[in-house]
Amino acid sequence: MKILIQHGRVIDPATGRDETADVAIAAGRILSIGQPPADFTPSRTIDAQGCWVLPGLVDLTARLREPGHEHARMLESEMAAAVAGGVTSLVCPPDTDPVLDEPGLVEMLKTRAERLHQARVFPQGALTRGLKGEVLTEMGQLTDAGCVAFGQAEAPIVNTQVLQRALLYASTFGHAVWLRPVDPWLGGGVAASGPLAMRMGLSGVPAAAETIRLHTLFELLRAMRGGGAGPRLHLCRLSSAAGVELLRQAKADGLNVTADVSINSLHLTDLDIGYYDSAARLNPPLRQQRDRDALRAALADGTLDALVSDHTPVEADAKQLPFAEAEPGATGLELLLPLALKWGTEPGGPGLMRALEVVTSAPAQVLGGALGTFQASCGRLAEGGAADLCVFDPQAHWQVEPAALRSQGKATPFAGLELTGRVRTTLVGGHLAHAD
Repeated sequence: MKILIQHGRVIDPATGRDETADVAIAAGRILSIGQPPADFTPSRTIDAQGCWVLPGLVDLTARLREPGHEHARMLESEMAAAVAGGVTSLVCPPDTDPVLDEPGLVEMLKTRAERLHQARVFPQGALTRGLKGEVLTEMGQLTDAGCVAFGQAEAPIVNTQVLQRALLYASTFGHAVWLRPVDPWLGGGVAASGPLAMRMGLSGVPAAAETIRLHTLFELLRAMRGGGAGPRLHLCRLSSAAGVELLRQAKADGLNVTADVSINSLHLTDLDIGYYDSAARLNPPLRQQRDRDALRAALADGTLDALVSDHTPVEADAKQLPFAEAEPGATGLELLLPLALKWGTEPGGPGLMRALEVVTSAPAQVLGGALGTFQASCGRLAEGGAADLCVFDPQAHWQVEPAALRSQGKATPFAGLELTGRVRTTLVGGHLAHAD
């Protein structure tokens, strides 16, 4: 299909482009930005007057619940949620059921996702078999099957020698190891340690649960660096001011490390737990305002590289429990873009370009060469590149109503929040994946 998007404000943080222009699309690629070729005859025209034409979002953490929930058609609903939010590429963690530690499972997930013709799915392979932290997976075979990184999701690797070997082994395939830094013994609580958790009688997770693990990881990287950059490490969903400072120092020291933060930690604090609201039962737990402010500043200045939805669809029965017993997680794919813009354009925020960068070109840079030939066009608008983009109405006002979300996971701590801006159209490889 030949598509012409007319009169939109074309914004691309990767190149600094910000202009009113037409975008011509043919054969799944962007043919031109500006005046379309004289012989171009579109079979579909999209009027983007008053809207923004943006690169498709790249989400580094989005759980799809497959393999494991095929009976509930979870892949279909979560992929629909992705494109409704303008997300055209996403990385799914390996903590599925069964775990993504076998090439056949990875290939099955990619095949199922491709048949839906919606967002591009990039599986993250398990770093250890069964995520048990003991025996390394066959990373070469998993890479051939389509894995772009290796991680442990929420499962720790207690044995430091195994962790060291994992970092070295993954680096031989050019991949980063993705880990959420948390000490398994200190990180077993359900809320951030502090006055609120104490008053509510909730078991706490101190900031030291994050910083102790960061110290270990950074010391391993220093020991393995030698004369080069050393293994690559990506830190998932940092949550504390102390963790941010350690990350800033590690980058200043030249360690090969990147990091992201979730929309939950960027906007909320432990006070948003309210009266034991299980929708705010999250991993990592929501921390105090000083932590949130530090995370915001670090994302603005580039210490934190990317913003993620941390999309985790949780069934209603698993949330309708006492706070400490409820399953952690919240839906986020459909909220990622408006919440990024809310952060970026608020008074004192870093501005529109940085807000868009942390959900488009910056996460694509984290993935880097693992994207193969797609690296040149992921998270950006490039003539000749893949036509992965969305048309966004910045004037649309809407309220987050869980029942109206496309995801089967309806739990969100942002329920009832008034947001500005909504995705109207999403194209993936020139295919109309979503139209509102």
